[in-house]
Amino acid sequence: MSAVIETEQELTGEALRILQQNLPPHKVARLLSIWHVGQGDYTQERQALFAGETVDSLFEQATTYQTK
Repeated sequence: MSAVIETEQELTGEALRILQQNLPPHKVARLLSIWHVGQGDYTQERQALFAGETVDSLFEQATTYQTK
């Protein structure tokens, strides 16, 4: 038996999916801006994470999350 070690990209992708499932969008964006200071491409990640979203739709999601 051998251990499978995922790449940094795979690990980051998994972590982002977990964050998206458990945090409202504004907190994910805020964390990414802090987390990736000096590394990675936040703009590219932001575009992938929030594809098709608008400020209004993100606000709606944040409001819905807060009422839970």
